[in-house]
Amino acid sequence: MNLLSILLIGLAMSTDAFAAAVGKGAAMQRPRFREALRAGLIFGVIEAVTPLIGWLLGTAASRYITAWDHWIAFTVLSLLGLHMIWNGVRGDADAQEKPRRHGFWALAATGLGTSIDAMAVGVSLAFLEVQIGVVALVIGLCTLVMVTAGIMLGRALGTLAGKRAEIVGGMILLVIGAAILYEHLSGAA
Repeated sequence: MNLLSILLIGLAMSTDAFAAAVGKGAAMQRPRFREALRAGLIFGVIEAVTPLIGWLLGTAASRYITAWDHWIAFTVLSLLGLHMIWNGVRGDADAQEKPRRHGFWALAATGLGTSIDAMAVGVSLAFLEVQIGVVALVIGLCTLVMVTAGIMLGRALGTLAGKRAEIVGGMILLVIGAAILYEHLSGAA
């Protein structure tokens, strides 16, 4: 596997995290670069670890993981998306102040939900001659950059779109989850 292929995998694996980060950034009250970088680090580490886990599992029991990865991704992303939509809809009635930053566990759960596909990639890479450490590092770095940029972009959109951006972010997570499920059930994957 050449460097360009590895970079393309890294970018592909970070796009759903980027979409989620835009929604998270919009939901935050004027996030600073430091908070965006923190979210990028959390997502990046999780996104780098999951292909390693997938690779390890793939070497041991790939047929069990690949049989259920789409259902796991669909469930986690759907629950997170519905939660974001719920917060976006009910936010006006509560008139709560936007959080300065999202908690570690909320970011980690979202990062895990968006990285299930990276675990599946890790499973498939277990059958190729590839240096999984390099691939995982590139995926993690791409995700760090994309999430940091997504949070900052969400910051700009958040002042314009308010709670609607959180609803859109939740809808994006639902679409990503449904797309993953459809790909696997239709045999397109």
